[in-house]
Amino acid sequence: MTDSLRLGWRTLWRDLRAGELRLLIVAVLLAVAALTAVGFFADRLQGGLKRDARQLLGGDAVIVSDNPTPDAFVAQAKSLGLEGTATYGFPTMARADDVQGGASKLVALKAVTAGYPLRGNLQTSTTFAGPGEITRDIPPAGEVWVDASLLDSLGLKIGDPLLLGDTSLRVGRIITLEPDRGAGFMSFSPRVMLNQADVARTGLVQPASRVGYRYAVAGADPAVKRFTEWAEATIKKGELRGVRLDSFEGGRPEMRQTLERAEKFLSLVALLAALLSAVAVALAARGFAASHLDDCAMLRVLGQSQRTIAMAYAFEFAVIGLVASGLGVAIGFAVHYVFVLLLAGLVETALPAATLWPVAFGLGMGLTLLFAFGLPPVLQLARVPPLRVIRRDVGGLKPASLAVLGIGVAGFAALLMAASSDIKLGLIAVGGFAGAVAVFALLSWLAVKVLRRSVNETTAPRWLVLATRQISARPAYAVVQVSALAVGLLALVLLVLLRTDLVASWRKATPPDAPNRFVINVMPDQSDAFQKSLRDAGVGKFDWYPMIRGRLIAINDKPVTPDDYVEDRAKRLVDREFNLSNAMEAPEHNSITAGAWKPGAAGEVSVEEGLAETLGLKLGDTLRFDIGGMQNDARITSLRKVDWGSMHANFFVMYTVASLADVPVTYMGAFRAPETRGFDNALVRSYPNVTNVDMSATINQVQRVLDQVIRAVEFLFGFTLAAGLVVLFAAVTATREERAREFAVMRAVGARASLLRQVQRAELIGVGLLAGFLASIVASVIGWGLARYVFEFTWTASPIVPLAGALAGAVLALAAGWWGLRDVLRRPVVDTLRRAAE
Repeated sequence: MTDSLRLGWRTLWRDLRAGELRLLIVAVLLAVAALTAVGFFADRLQGGLKRDARQLLGGDAVIVSDNPTPDAFVAQAKSLGLEGTATYGFPTMARADDVQGGASKLVALKAVTAGYPLRGNLQTSTTFAGPGEITRDIPPAGEVWVDASLLDSLGLKIGDPLLLGDTSLRVGRIITLEPDRGAGFMSFSPRVMLNQADVARTGLVQPASRVGYRYAVAGADPAVKRFTEWAEATIKKGELRGVRLDSFEGGRPEMRQTLERAEKFLSLVALLAALLSAVAVALAARGFAASHLDDCAMLRVLGQSQRTIAMAYAFEFAVIGLVASGLGVAIGFAVHYVFVLLLAGLVETALPAATLWPVAFGLGMGLTLLFAFGLPPVLQLARVPPLRVIRRDVGGLKPASLAVLGIGVAGFAALLMAASSDIKLGLIAVGGFAGAVAVFALLSWLAVKVLRRSVNETTAPRWLVLATRQISARPAYAVVQVSALAVGLLALVLLVLLRTDLVASWRKATPPDAPNRFVINVMPDQSDAFQKSLRDAGVGKFDWYPMIRGRLIAINDKPVTPDDYVEDRAKRLVDREFNLSNAMEAPEHNSITAGAWKPGAAGEVSVEEGLAETLGLKLGDTLRFDIGGMQNDARITSLRKVDWGSMHANFFVMYTVASLADVPVTYMGAFRAPETRGFDNALVRSYPNVTNVDMSATINQVQRVLDQVIRAVEFLFGFTLAAGLVVLFAAVTATREERAREFAVMRAVGARASLLRQVQRAELIGVGLLAGFLASIVASVIGWGLARYVFEFTWTASPIVPLAGALAGAVLALAAGWWGLRDVLRRPVVDTLRRAAE
């Protein structure tokens, strides 16, 4: 053991000085840094959510419903000795008095009762710049507490009146911290908090209004646990619809959705960096082993045993792995602060310190990466026979055994699955990577075969003939080189497509002339007057539809519940109330994909094709809706394709008649607002109960949040980019010594350096063109899949992508070859011949 350690230290120091471990260290460092950066961020995020879970919920558990909380839940909470408080909220319009400008703003109204909040502390201030102070009070009757941004928007100050619907309430305080704001990502509108006793005076809540109700409970943990178990069992019975339990452990905490999506995005990019690093390590380790064959043969001649040599190199790789992994962990820890900064708008509270789990994971990933992909070819050095000292044709490297590779790859894949924190994401990343490598290997092998037969050696230029012979003489090396280059280029092309084409297509999905205003909650007796107001203001074209709230309760006379479906989206759709509508003619912005729209046909509906696919519906099925307590049956006679990005008024289900009798209804419209100054304020003054949603501001805010996530992903893509470049360099330089020997022979028989340069350039350009073309094709397929199944819009890859990818591959391969192989042709002839003969 002592001899092995001593030999390991000597070889480690020598290889470091010679720069032969540089690629291995960089590859491991990049993989560990990328994975631990995401790991530290996710670890702190989860710690913060667990710490603040009760504050984010406003209680220990919350019953969320579309209608007032059923009495059974309130009674159960009281019987268990739990405190309870009810709140409800909805979007509406608030405006200033005409004397103060009459400006209006969409707000998130929240009505509270005494005892709110049960968990966490509400903080308010009586001045704009003043610090928030904890309060256990709620707004008294006749008073509202608001976000400071609302006062800025409306030009108001504390003490001024705020008009809500039919009443005016005094602004009493500024809200500086609302503990249960929850899904802050979706709360684009400023908060207006008022006493529930004032809601009736506003006249804002009508029979068809969409209001979200929350009943929070708090108390001793055993009682809370019994309540949550009882609530879950009651909800699962299916007798109550539109009711769910919101808790950190068992519910559906919407406040985590956006950050989880960002975490998955970052995890996917980190996985790609790690997978590329694995390729780089495998290539660099094989090159390292090839350059040490003669050294190990001499060690065998001098009496070193196979065990000593194997232990020495294992020790060297263990030290390198620990050092590179440690540096990667340190870099990852620093980088995760960049994520916290870039995602500052999504992370509302200070995060707790990270645990040691990301450190242990990073070290384990680095060592696994090095031992799984780097050590197998290096351990073959211990079996080099002493005879190689005088016979260079013996003792060459052989393919690693399938057992060794299988164990290493399985361990690495398991760690990647753990890093992904999502089975589907891990399977797609690891499986997709393996599939891409297999495709690249097969196609590159076929390309080498075709190349060998397509070049006519009697008419082709000498440099092309020699380059073709170089490639076809080592088909295995050519396949490995093209595949590795293609994998590296795949990451680079995907980076470009994701950043440019896909993101740009998502942002351009909304046409420039699309509606930018939505109005809802228009009462039936206001419909004609409101449409006239739009026309008088110069709005000549607008969508105008009745909006009816209904719940799907049966399909083909069979009662339907969320438990009938496996997919989460299907469960949510069945559990919620639909916004239904009706029209004599099909909407112009919808296309019929199956069946036929039959104007005026009673008892028939048209269904959006995505909803039909999710719920397993087909033409001829009968749907039963509960509309305001009345059951209504209708048969599906057509399916529609709906472009949700068009910003028009769209509905999942539409009746094909002009009107429905005896159902509670409001109206909604979508239109492009004129540039007339004061247009929105005039509408709100004339129709104070109507909610006017300025979608242009909302879309801008959505895109700003999207930009935050994109910037974080792009920052991490830097690691992927670096890993891809390392793969390119490792692939090009993997056959450096073989090239040197072959060029030495050609130079010995009279080949000029200029001819050999042409041969080298032709080979690199050819390999780069093929790798870039293959990578671009696969990247376009993956990009289409992301657009179709993730971003959900139509995207067609530009026909120039394969061409641009091929050219980029040629340029990058040529650049990597110039940097990595420039000394091959610069060596003196005598030195080259001596090295080739040794």
